[in-house]
Amino acid sequence: MARNILILGASYGSLLATKFLMAGHNVTLVCRSNTAELINRDGTEVRIKLREEAAHRAIFSRDLPGKLDAATPADVDLSRYDLVGLAMQEPQYSDHAIEVLMIEIAEAKLPCLSIMNMPPLPYLKRIPALAETNLEAAYTNAVVWERFEPGLVSLCSPDPQAFRPPEEPANVLHVGLPTNFKATTFEDEKHNAMLRELEADIDAVKLDGLDVPVKLRVFDSLFVPLAKWSMLLTGNYRCVTLNGPRSIRDAVYDDLSLSQSIYDHVDAIAQRLGADPKDQVPFAKYAKAAESLLKPSSAARAVSSGAPFIERVDLLVKLISHQLGIPNAEIDRTVQTVDQKLNERIKLPEPARSDALQT
Repeated sequence: MARNILILGASYGSLLATKFLMAGHNVTLVCRSNTAELINRDGTEVRIKLREEAAHRAIFSRDLPGKLDAATPADVDLSRYDLVGLAMQEPQYSDHAIEVLMIEIAEAKLPCLSIMNMPPLPYLKRIPALAETNLEAAYTNAVVWERFEPGLVSLCSPDPQAFRPPEEPANVLHVGLPTNFKATTFEDEKHNAMLRELEADIDAVKLDGLDVPVKLRVFDSLFVPLAKWSMLLTGNYRCVTLNGPRSIRDAVYDDLSLSQSIYDHVDAIAQRLGADPKDQVPFAKYAKAAESLLKPSSAARAVSSGAPFIERVDLLVKLISHQLGIPNAEIDRTVQTVDQKLNERIKLPEPARSDALQT
């Protein structure tokens, strides 16, 4: 049975969309009008390396069994869809047009699968230890999430690493690390049956007889997606330095023992929340993967380019660690560095600040 899936975000979202399309499901990508026009005309191109091959393959949406289209937020008809994917970075949900669409999604009570680094607030409310905590300060606009029922929001760990090549048009995505999306279940078994159906359909896809990496894996534990927090705090946010961005590999390997101590501490935070150690990824496995991550993280690139807001998983983890009574000086230092770099934008002379905030 072909499912109809709405994905907010045409950049990273095009990777998950391509997996659904390959499995015969239909996808609408929500994006800006110029990008929607490009995708509706030319489709998408996702470049991914199959394990048996040395070079990346270009997978074009127009060649796949599922149907792809793109729309602006105002043009979405929610009655068409079985599932919503949240693939924009957290600050983007504060855009007025997106905020209006989010209100409509919440009112339609559609199941939402997030592949954001930043877990939606309703998802965190599903974790008993966080149900009554005050974490709104970590979000750009926490009001966006108020109407969502926690049981309708699931989190999918965005482990695959991908980026838009700067020299390419907006419908091209290059996958650098083709790992799996690891999703937790919803509260409603009807929605979970759909998730497992999608998991099986993606798993069955072959390309010229070869297995295609980047699977959807479904877990009953609420904590499996939280394994990404250790990676983000050890590598991604430590790419932000006072002297400019550095690669994830350099952030991890500049002081490997310090990196492991940060990683282990974030793992311990997840375990205090209820995670089983088997829900988490061993540091050695992460460190091995980090060897090939030769670019700064998207957060570091955004800070360097002058973005006024980024996803603040670093701040979220800091708030949780302090509320649990297990703060960590290195995590606090990372948050302070990111704060300082973001605040540099605010301290620009008035004319320059006004221009910058329009970008």
